[in-house]
Formats: sequence, structure tokens, C-alpha cells
Amino acid sequence: MYFLLFVLHDSTICDDVLHAWEAAGVKGVTILPSTGLNRMQNRALLEDMPIMPSLEDFFTSTEVGNRTMFTIVPDDEIVDKILEATQSVVGDLNQPNTGILIVLPTVRTYGLTQ
Repeated sequence: MYFLLFVLHDSTICDDVLHAWEAAGVKGVTILPSTGLNRMQNRALLEDMPIMPSLEDFFTSTEVGNRTMFTIVPDDEIVDKILEATQSVVGDLNQPNTGILIVLPTVRTYGLTQ
């Protein structure tokens, strides 16, 4: 079994990645909003918010975050399918601003039904 962790750079294509993973054989995925150090350093610009912001100030925020997705899959074959499916949506993961996919062996899993 393998634990896959994927940090998706462009959160607007999260649904496309999820559909691709489902087609590759993934049964369930947990998705978390996340942000990286580079985006946090650029956040200083957002801290110029007025002391008494209007509702419009909150709804016009341009801050964009990542999506961190993780799942557990049973074998190498599905890992390869997920890599192919992911890159079919985001492009070559070796290129900047696509995402980071990490695959780790899973020694034990509890509470997961296959």
C-alpha cells in the first residue's frame, strides 16, 4: 500500500484532478486548503487592509491557495495511473507551478476498507 500526498498549485483545477484520480481507480481522497511559504511571504501585501474593512474588502480578496490532497492506494499500478492522470491535468510535474506529488510506502493502515 502507498500513501500519496499531492499539493496542487492551481486550486481552480482541483475538480479536474479529482475526476482524473477517480478514473485512475482512487476510491477516496481527503482535500485540505493549504498555502506555501512563497505565498505567505507575498501575504504582506494583504496586510495593508484597513482597520475597519468593509464587506467588499473581504469578498474581493485575491489570495489564492493550494489544495493538498491525500489518499491511500493498494499497489504500484494505481500509483502509476495516478501520476499519469495528474500530469494529464496539471502538466509535467517537473515544471514550476504545477504541484508536488509524494508517494510513501504504508506499513499499516487502520480504519480503511478496501
